Amino acid sequence: MNLNALDLNLVRVLDALLREKSVTRAGEQIGLSQPAVSAALNRLRHALNDQLFVRRGNDMVPTPRAESLAEPVRAALREIERAFQPATDFDPAKLERTFTLMGADFFSMLLMPSIAGVAPGVSFRFLDSAIGDVSKLLQEDRIDLALERPLEVAEWVSSVALFGSPFAIIAARDNAALCQAGIAEGEEVPLDFFCALPHALRSIDGSMSGFTDDALGRIGLARRVTLALPHFQAVALAVAGGPYLAAVPTQFAVAAAKTLPIGIYRAPIPIQSPAVRMYWHARRDDEPPHRWIREQILDEVGRLGFKD
Repeated sequence: MNLNALDLNLVRVLDALLREKSVTRAGEQIGLSQPAVSAALNRLRHALNDQLFVRRGNDMVPTPRAESLAEPVRAALREIERAFQPATDFDPAKLERTFTLMGADFFSMLLMPSIAGVAPGVSFRFLDSAIGDVSKLLQEDRIDLALERPLEVAEWVSSVALFGSPFAIIAARDNAALCQAGIAEGEEVPLDFFCALPHALRSIDGSMSGFTDDALGRIGLARRVTLALPHFQAVALAVAGGPYLAAVPTQFAVAAAKTLPIGIYRAPIPIQSPAVRMYWHARRDDEPPHRWIREQILDEVGRLGFKD
């Protein structure tokens, strides 16, 4: 197509339609009337030789061609907005702000203490994963960032990968069953032991199953989950003082083993490893303080060796 004939306003209309799936709502978002949006859509259809959207009830459903344009168009508009933003000198030392983060106690224990002093006027509040839906909390500005496993989020939520989180098995160093069987720290727990011994599980919603149970189910086996707790630290304490095994993120297992009498073992089967991500509202993409704190978290994750 001839890019010289493409009006930039058409790109804005396409982005709004992809976000809102409605001619009326798209027009409200970018300050155009419904007829003006419809006319722009017709021009886009002609320029791209594709229907782009088809009506289904009150919504406009994007075609595969339109869906393929969503992210490139959004990224291009962000770059244009960034290019025309007035230059500002951002000084973290002068920033006075409280950032609210959400995630598992895994992060409040291992990450937050190390970034708490990044700037004199910056404070942090950390909320538990169980408080609610990430998209809704970001939309309502109740949180600035969420540090979570892969989630289904709204299309206006931005994210970046933080690190992989492989699982390790923890048990008390004096776990009677493992000691009697002669299974040493660092060794693989035999599959029959793994399924027979009681397990503790970190569960924010009370569920008695997780990634480990999914892995066992694929080979027709099951384990005995007899204790579900809402926090990793609670799981580690239960393991240290009881007969339980637990599958926890390797980084947490290593940290917990420094202060608790627990040993780290290898799982007898591959367990799916969730890639932890950082989520935020896309309207904060280019906000200097927000971009700065995201960079601090990414740098600290790298320094702590989580990416390994």
